[in-house]
Amino acid sequence: MSIPVMSSQRRSRWIAVLLPLSLTPLFAQTPQTPPTSPKYTIEPFGKSNGNNNPVTQPTLSPGVLTLLELEGRFAQDVAAGGGKAFVKWFAEDAVTLNNGLPPVVGRTAIAAQAQWDPKQYQLTWIPQGAQMGPSNDMGFTWGHYEGHSTDRAGQPITKAGRYMTVWKRQPNGDWKVAMDASADEPAGAGECCALPKP
Repeated sequence: MSIPVMSSQRRSRWIAVLLPLSLTPLFAQTPQTPPTSPKYTIEPFGKSNGNNNPVTQPTLSPGVLTLLELEGRFAQDVAAGGGKAFVKWFAEDAVTLNNGLPPVVGRTAIAAQAQWDPKQYQLTWIPQGAQMGPSNDMGFTWGHYEGHSTDRAGQPITKAGRYMTVWKRQPNGDWKVAMDASADEPAGAGECCALPKP
């Protein structure tokens, strides 16, 4: 399924439906040369210059908007359809990388591991940034994810971390995930060297 061409204004409205407007992404716009290719710098988490929401920035390139649209549709589909919906977004030769686990190569292998039902496990994520490559056929998004489930006693379990999705346009014009990587959230201040509590 290829993405139809939309005006920037219509894209922004569409993205606004998918992404909360309260996002505080980790990048902010800096002076750009030429005007059609925005560049970003990393800001400390939670800082805002008042205009760093990727949905509301009027100068985002069409390529970045395309990636944010894809990520929004991907997240919405997975929230509703679980693991089966997750796998549909991957290219045949895609790779997934997760903390402490070997790479999973190929959509068939990814499908063998992505067996969760959205009623038992909810995977959600919010993009905080995107960058399109110069040829406009490959780019990446990154942000924060959360996985919610319950243990055998019915107690809630939450796993959270950072993710990066590499998108690649296929020969037929469709966009697919070429690589999905995730990592646990970093330890809080002082937690890296603290002794275990008895």
